[in-house]
Amino acid sequence: QVQLVESGGGSVQAGGSLRLSCTASGRTLSSYGVGWFRQAPGKEREFVVHISRYGGTTNYADSVKGRFTISRDNAKNTVYLQMDNLKPEDTAIYYCAAKEFPSSWPVREYDYWGQGTQVTVSS
Repeated sequence: QVQLVESGGGSVQAGGSLRLSCTASGRTLSSYGVGWFRQAPGKEREFVVHISRYGGTTNYADSVKGRFTISRDNAKNTVYLQMDNLKPEDTAIYYCAAKEFPSSWPVREYDYWGQGTQVTVSS
């Protein structure tokens, strides 16, 4: 079992930046592929980006490509999401999720989810 906690959310103006963190406890994060998702009010959950176990492969949604950057530090049990040039449409609750024993792409089901952190971008 692994527990995930997101942090770093907040309110910014369009064009600003935020850095989200996803920190694991209970187990080391090195065994897991990790993804970020978001859910805006009234909308379905949306895939944002995924990073492989050791960071060698990343997959970004087209909507964030070139603006968001995912990275991980397995020694710190943490995955980061650097968000630059934020837009109002990025407003959502952001969740991180972990996939145990990842071996293929795309990931169909993630095994563990955090509780989310709110990101609000104003215009």
